Amino acid sequence: MKFKSSDDLFSWLLRFINLESGQTPKSFRLDRMETLAALAGNPERCAPSIHIAGSKGKGSVTGMITAALEAEGYKPGRYMSPHVSDFRERLCVGSAFFDEAVYCAAGDELREIVDVRLPQAHSGLFDTSCDDGEAPTYFELLTLLFFLCSRNAGCDALVVETGMGGRLDSTNVVDPLVAVISLIELEHTKFLGDTIAKVAGEKAGIIKNGKPLVLARQCGEALDVFTRKAHEKNSPLIYFPDTVEISGVRVHHNGTDFTLAAAPRRPAAPGCAGGPGCAAGQPLFPQALDLSIPIPGAVQAENAALAAIALKTAFPGIRDESIRSGFEHFRIPARFEKLADAPPLIIDGAHTPESAVLCLETFRSLYGEGGVLLFGCASDKDEHAMAEILRPCFSAIVITTPGTFKASDPEKVYHAFAAGNAPDSGSKIIIEKDTGAAIRIALELSRRHNLPLLATGSFYLAAEVRNFF
Repeated sequence: MKFKSSDDLFSWLLRFINLESGQTPKSFRLDRMETLAALAGNPERCAPSIHIAGSKGKGSVTGMITAALEAEGYKPGRYMSPHVSDFRERLCVGSAFFDEAVYCAAGDELREIVDVRLPQAHSGLFDTSCDDGEAPTYFELLTLLFFLCSRNAGCDALVVETGMGGRLDSTNVVDPLVAVISLIELEHTKFLGDTIAKVAGEKAGIIKNGKPLVLARQCGEALDVFTRKAHEKNSPLIYFPDTVEISGVRVHHNGTDFTLAAAPRRPAAPGCAGGPGCAAGQPLFPQALDLSIPIPGAVQAENAALAAIALKTAFPGIRDESIRSGFEHFRIPARFEKLADAPPLIIDGAHTPESAVLCLETFRSLYGEGGVLLFGCASDKDEHAMAEILRPCFSAIVITTPGTFKASDPEKVYHAFAAGNAPDSGSKIIIEKDTGAAIRIALELSRRHNLPLLATGSFYLAAEVRNFF
């Protein structure tokens, strides 16, 4: 039976082991994905690619690169996660969904691979009776689906964001023109390790032999890991702080404006020797570039700079005007997204301490303190650290369940926020486990007192708020 819609296809995919919903595969390994890709005729090779990993900002970087390539006239396939309102957000052509016929045809091929070609291949990797055998996972199949969609739709570039980590991530079957790694922080410690060095080591797994690495600003511990790995792989290292300079940053209600130029004293090029589009000693941006992006936040200027460096490195002929136009019209849900005015309602997927700090800085700069916070996070997040960061800046806080897709413990989160709340602080902290009811309570508090409302802690909570509207 053939798939009649992308919804049918997504329902079928959800039958497989899904880490995002709390299920854990027997093991994380890349050879399962390599086998699947080979059975599909290696669709990941259908077009040149850019591969993006990191802890924070990788979704924005992925979206900006895609938007600029589209403005240049490319037909780029874009793969990113998680989705907010529709699973098709993960698998797009440019800024739009693929045609339904493309999803369905790729889904039919995917199911044929799983049901027919895999059994015929007799691969022990997928023999569930073996200790280390396992059926394909949701993310492996979703990744392969993206490559099949891109090949079927005739995409001429691929912009691929990792799901988690990098070394063993299903997307790491690509051999990209350039690897991009955004800011690193402690995340997914159960799977990636409990130190910055270990997390960075997993992310560094996307660095390919002889291919440039575009690297965001990093702490010393992470930078050491990436520098060593780039040297091992003979990979030209293009380090953001040594390559470009950002100036004139202006954050406003409708976005962020800034100027991007070559760093005034660029070193003799740890990152440029031999890199495509980067002749030794030649700056990537000989002329300053004035840019605007429709997302408020100084950190978004750094994300945009990282995207621009990657574009100039992988596609040296791309015009500045395409970068400028693409960034200006770039859109991505749940990244400091404003859903309403009077009073303002902002949703943001921040779910780590570092991202909470960045989100709060932007919120305070635009709306001040004393607003309403709607917060919910998954059970594997650091609720205590985020509570310490967010609690002092809001007059009313509503704790809830961030939807039903991931395991969560709102009681534990509530106690994290309430434990440090001084009796004379004036902050009101309540818990409402029903997400819909909590949204209504937060909205009522915001409207009654004319206070800005920030909903954050999880992309899944952001999705619930977005869908509410």
